[in-house]
Amino acid sequence: MTLSSNSGLSSITADQPCEQRAKQLNSQCRCISLNREAMHAELKQRQDDINLYQMIVEDRPHLFAESAVFVTDTCLQKQHRIIAAIESVIALPAYQECVLAYAPDTAKYIPKAHGVFFGYDFHLSDDGPQLIEINTNAGGALINAIVLATQKVCCDLTEKELPSSIIKTTITTHPEQAFVEMFLQEWQAEHRRQPLRSIAIVDENPQSQYMLPEFLLFKKLFEQNNINAVICDPSALVYKDQALWHENQRIDLVYNRLTDFGLEALAHKALLDAYLAESVVITPHPRAHALYADKRNLTLLTDEAALIDIGVDAKTRAILLAGIAHTVSVNPDDADTLWAGRKHLFFKPAKGYGSKAAYRGDKLTKRVFGEILAGDYVAQTLVQPSERQLEVDNKIVNFKLDLRHYVYKGQTQLISARLYQGQTTNFRTPGGGFAQIVVVPCRDDEVTVS
Repeated sequence: MTLSSNSGLSSITADQPCEQRAKQLNSQCRCISLNREAMHAELKQRQDDINLYQMIVEDRPHLFAESAVFVTDTCLQKQHRIIAAIESVIALPAYQECVLAYAPDTAKYIPKAHGVFFGYDFHLSDDGPQLIEINTNAGGALINAIVLATQKVCCDLTEKELPSSIIKTTITTHPEQAFVEMFLQEWQAEHRRQPLRSIAIVDENPQSQYMLPEFLLFKKLFEQNNINAVICDPSALVYKDQALWHENQRIDLVYNRLTDFGLEALAHKALLDAYLAESVVITPHPRAHALYADKRNLTLLTDEAALIDIGVDAKTRAILLAGIAHTVSVNPDDADTLWAGRKHLFFKPAKGYGSKAAYRGDKLTKRVFGEILAGDYVAQTLVQPSERQLEVDNKIVNFKLDLRHYVYKGQTQLISARLYQGQTTNFRTPGGGFAQIVVVPCRDDEVTVS
């Protein structure tokens, strides 16, 4: 699989509306921004006896797209406003009371840590950005930060082709140090006076996980900051003597990558016992998932009457209703209505993750629809993703795209796009994967965000 390095651009001028410029760049720019040589050099500095470059680029060839995605700064401002509005509602006691009513009992415990790496995912519709979901153990932040720092500027054009006033690229300043500071804040939030000495990066059978390279990069990052780190399956952890242990190492903090969000499985009892006894800091934790990432929460956030009932002001309601894809809980009593309108719906399990068991309504069979009715699902208004057009193997290929904000305490640390084909995001599409964001600035007279 090869991508063309030809920019492919026809004339773009500063007189064009910024959204039109971004759309034209996404359809015409063919440049390659992924700098493999620079990435190889960067990763070589971080590896010990593990070939990280091979793991990331060769063994996972569709983890990163070779080309960038263009987004206007006004569009990004709107996304920041939506995130801020959601965060303000989640802070309301009335909201928390509502969503905790259907959360697991483990979410009732209130830790002081906030939770790292919340992922706010957006589709960019013709009517503006629409949030489609929130995740609380969003992967890819560190690996994106490292690769982003090695990217070429895209498009690499002459001033005549694209004046410098039209386009700029943004890279988060020192994201890796910000990530370390975030984990330190999580530790310190629990009023720990002693230094953070050890972190366990925990997932089921981590050596088989697709994001194993990121686990290894986190381990190296923590160790560079004088924090002992291990990567392990939860079965390797033992709770004894009021502490959580990995072999002979006492664990201070768990960076939780498990998809058992409530820590309800028997195999995770040691983790849960240590967490509830305040013997270890777990981040993200069950309460974070319950407040942010349960898909049923979106039904409240897109229900104006419910928002009024919990005391959300009119301005915030307007932002939420315009900026989040409308979502309802699937009720078997509504089967006929849901089936009739299925072509305009996307069905997701309430506790879903990674697009697993999620279905576009127009692709549904009666059998799968029956399973959805019997399960715990939500139905979300289908927001068609925008597209990025690239040349792959001398053919023009259309990729769908979404944007992910990596957020901590309401603040975006990093933004990445994901390019894919098919019903949902994946890392199986030749030419697709995580992609760099290039910001197209809008003129003052185009900015409508208040």
